[in-house]
Amino acid sequence: MNDLILSASHVCKRFATHTALDDVSIDVQRGHIFGLLGHNGAGKTSLLRLLCGLEAPDQGSIHIDGLDIHQREGRMKRSQRIGMMFQNPDDQIIFPTVEEELALGLPGLKKREALQKAREFLAQRGLSDWAQRAISALSQGQRQHVCWLTLLLAGPATLLLDEPYASLDLPGQARLAHDLDRSDRQLIVSTHLLDHVRTYPRVLWLDQGQIRADGNGPDVCAAYEAHVRQLIAEAAHPAKAPHLAEGSRSTETAHPAQSTAPHHG
Repeated sequence: MNDLILSASHVCKRFATHTALDDVSIDVQRGHIFGLLGHNGAGKTSLLRLLCGLEAPDQGSIHIDGLDIHQREGRMKRSQRIGMMFQNPDDQIIFPTVEEELALGLPGLKKREALQKAREFLAQRGLSDWAQRAISALSQGQRQHVCWLTLLLAGPATLLLDEPYASLDLPGQARLAHDLDRSDRQLIVSTHLLDHVRTYPRVLWLDQGQIRADGNGPDVCAAYEAHVRQLIAEAAHPAKAPHLAEGSRSTETAHPAQSTAPHHG
């Protein structure tokens, strides 16, 4: 069985004022989880949107199970196999109640059956009282949790999560981290909270639309943290910036973009 599920090959994405992604190639293995790091504007969201087919690359290609996701067969596959959780839940939620939103992810069922499955799923997670709650009455973190539950119930094999911890309180972060640890899906988790991805077997660091490091979580997170400290030091002591920048370059060479770290299933 081929372990390669989803791949991006030399993709570029340009907008009127900037290039969001520049010659980026990645692959997603069966049962694989990896983190995605980078400053705001590094290209993380653009990459996730390309991988799930919401946008098309200006150059390069995206394949799922060997099929181009923008060709007919590939489009059918991506709708069944790939799900994305947006950073802002209000960009994703459509229906007025929790049970209706969860039922949205079950298009093959009649409305009554889908609603029943949604209620049963909520009950299994101790959230029966959420079923008929209005989305508008939920906090931002609760709405984000609804988006996660919708993806879980819908069951796509590959989940792309854009800043999933951003609106969650500490208990909510712990619940989500627990769900991710137990998941058998292919997962890409974009986050600024490094502790949630530090132990991952693979972490990708995007910088100005390019892959700056690709390797095991501890090494890539450490390199990214060193880079951030470097930027802070340069801002505080601009006269020393040339010397500090030289040290930064030595840090980068210790964590090249093309890592030999294995892809764990």
